[in-house]
Amino acid sequence: MRILATDLPEIKLIEPRVFTDRRGYFFDIYQALGYSDHGIEARFVQDSLSYSLHGVVRGLHYQLRRPQGKLITVLQGEVIDVVVDIRLGSKNFARWTKNLLSADNHRQLFVPPGFAHGFTVISEAAAILYKCTDYYDPLDEYGILWNDSHLGIDWPVTAHILSDKDARLPLLRDVPDNLLPQLTD
Repeated sequence: MRILATDLPEIKLIEPRVFTDRRGYFFDIYQALGYSDHGIEARFVQDSLSYSLHGVVRGLHYQLRRPQGKLITVLQGEVIDVVVDIRLGSKNFARWTKNLLSADNHRQLFVPPGFAHGFTVISEAAAILYKCTDYYDPLDEYGILWNDSHLGIDWPVTAHILSDKDARLPLLRDVPDNLLPQLTD
C-alpha cells in the first residue's frame, strides 16, 4: 500500500495494493499489521455502511465524548470526501482537505478523532464502508454546516440533498469552544 499526502498531515489517503485479473479484483480493506507499518495504529470496533443517492451531502459530523477515528472505503460509486480540522489549538484549525474516493480507484481515507467529516455523492449512488474506532452514540453527535462560507469548501454540488438535522448545523464560528475537540499530543 501507499500513503498519499493530503492538505492535512494527519489525514491519510491510502492506496491499497489491488490484485486485478480477468475475473475482477481483490484487495484488503484492512489488515492491522500493514496499516500499523504506515502509522495507523487504530483499533476498530464497529463497521457501518452508508448508502446515498446522487447529490446527497452528509456531514460535517464529529463526536466529543466518544470520538471516532474512521477508515473510509467506497464500495460502489464515487464521492468527494471532505475533512475539516476543528481541533482547538491546532495550527491547521478550520483548514480542510477533499479527496475523490471511488469503487474504481479503491482509495481509502483514514480520519483520526478530532476532525469533522462529510461527503457528497457525485455518481448515481454510493455505498461507503466506515470502520470506526469507537461505537456510535446518538447523544454524542455534533457537526458544522457543510457549506459554511468561512471555511470556503469547494463542493462540486449545485443541487444538494441534506437531512433536516444536517441543514440546521451551526457555522464553525458559532460552535462554543467546549463543544469542539481539543488538540492532544
